[in-house]
Amino acid sequence: MDGMTDARLPTRRLGLDGPDVGAVGLGCMGMSWAYGAAERDDAQSVQVIRRALDLGVTLIDTSDVYGPFTNEELVGRALEGRRDEAFLATKVGLVAGPDGITRDGRPEHIRAGIDASLHRLRTDRIDLYQLHRVDEAVPVEESWGVLAELVTEGKVRYLGLSEVGVAELERAHAIHPVTTVQSELSLWTRDVLAAVLPWCTSHGVGFLPFSPLGRGFLTGAVTSADFDSTDFRARNPRFTAEAMAANSAIVSRVQAVADRLDATPAQVALAWVLAQGDSVVPIPGTKKLPYLEQNAAAAFVTLSADDLAELDALPAAVGPRY
Repeated sequence: MDGMTDARLPTRRLGLDGPDVGAVGLGCMGMSWAYGAAERDDAQSVQVIRRALDLGVTLIDTSDVYGPFTNEELVGRALEGRRDEAFLATKVGLVAGPDGITRDGRPEHIRAGIDASLHRLRTDRIDLYQLHRVDEAVPVEESWGVLAELVTEGKVRYLGLSEVGVAELERAHAIHPVTTVQSELSLWTRDVLAAVLPWCTSHGVGFLPFSPLGRGFLTGAVTSADFDSTDFRARNPRFTAEAMAANSAIVSRVQAVADRLDATPAQVALAWVLAQGDSVVPIPGTKKLPYLEQNAAAAFVTLSADDLAELDALPAAVGPRY
């Protein structure tokens, strides 16, 4: 099952009372940030986003920090004339500066951020506005409180949090409903299965796994540690030559399951993520149309109980994720 042409994705509801979106979403970060400037192709990325909508990949995810700012501008151009077909998600709370990425959850920063994002995205509302990280210097109640005000004002429909623990979720949820949590989840990063995803399931909150393909590693296509200097994997502990050699055993097992199912390793990796809950909607990123179609087709891959047991038994990845 390499790709798809006409089949439209099934939908999933983000939590008990949330919106219905395509079962697989699209993460747009890598189109303009973090994965190597040499491969950037805005015209191709616009085609990918528009083709995603054709397939029913409706959740389109970006952030003001990606670029910074250029990724939102790209998404805004791609959605022009088709805005109502997308469930548009963006984020606020991280700032790219000369000293790297810092957190800013101050209410005044969030208020300035929403207006700037609306302008770049060429829209009058954000479907899902997410606090990219909780700022340790700002109580989550303050950040979440101003986000709730944006819902009342009609600038935002739903609210989400990214990379948070249960304690922070409880504090935010007491003020205004949390619709989604976005965190890393894949066959080589399973930390959220211990507490965060069970909390989401019990509270009717959708879960959006980013990097569900292990930043490309689980596809089997990344076999060398030779990355462009602008590709953040060049500095990632799991992408040293030693770690990649050790982690290749994970990919081999995924490939074996894929061979049995006449699927790609990427589709098996995504199908495993989808099997973690009915309100789980992975957001793999890609800049290429064939990969977009392959990823979307993962929604039609069925893993048996034996397949899931084999994948659940995979060893932990060698190397921290950051």
